[in-house]
Amino acid sequence: MDSIAKTLRQMADPKTAAFTVKIIPTVDPKTILGIKTPELRALAKELLKGPKGAAQKFLSDLPHKYFEENQLHAFVVSGIKDFDLCVAELERFLPFIDNWATCDQASPICFKNNKDKLLPLIMDWIKSGSVYTIRFGIVNLMRHFLDQDFKPEFLKMAAAVKSDEYYIKMAVAWYFAEALAKQWDAALPYIKAKRLEAWTHNKAIQKARESFKVSDERKELLAGLKVAAPQS
Repeated sequence: MDSIAKTLRQMADPKTAAFTVKIIPTVDPKTILGIKTPELRALAKELLKGPKGAAQKFLSDLPHKYFEENQLHAFVVSGIKDFDLCVAELERFLPFIDNWATCDQASPICFKNNKDKLLPLIMDWIKSGSVYTIRFGIVNLMRHFLDQDFKPEFLKMAAAVKSDEYYIKMAVAWYFAEALAKQWDAALPYIKAKRLEAWTHNKAIQKARESFKVSDERKELLAGLKVAAPQS
């Protein structure tokens, strides 16, 4: 594990670190080395293809010191093909996630072929009480259940998430923006009925209006559905 940390330190780039610090404010800047995502993905593949047990040894070494170690951890877990093993490692890792980037970039390849097993897990993650575990659940509900596996009750599940946490509210807004792009007829009533908290409601509209997947006509309709921001 020391050798992995050493490798990461050798890959560090001050300019990349400075940029990362700006976009991920919840992480201690001292723990950010500055390594680009493609390089970390490549290293994750090396670990998964390397000597037997090397990847597992790294995954067992929690908590990590550096932000990039967490990023690498997310990419290694995402590459595990066995669903049950992937979930076991993911469950162990989720409590250590402390930022939106690691949360959103943990995207296991085995999820798409195991939707029946995934859905109950998503429901549990959303109810977890942990900011980034909740966000992880919402993001995966969006990624895997807004197309052919969509059901109207999933919108109700996302709308029921209430929190003052920015990264949870943003996840709900992102979900509804994508729902408006992919499941317009089912999602629009939630916006018309103002079923989301005001900030989340307006952010969902904003993101949907920024999307290339939403027609200009629908964007105009959404513009008229914004609500007044609550008084502070």
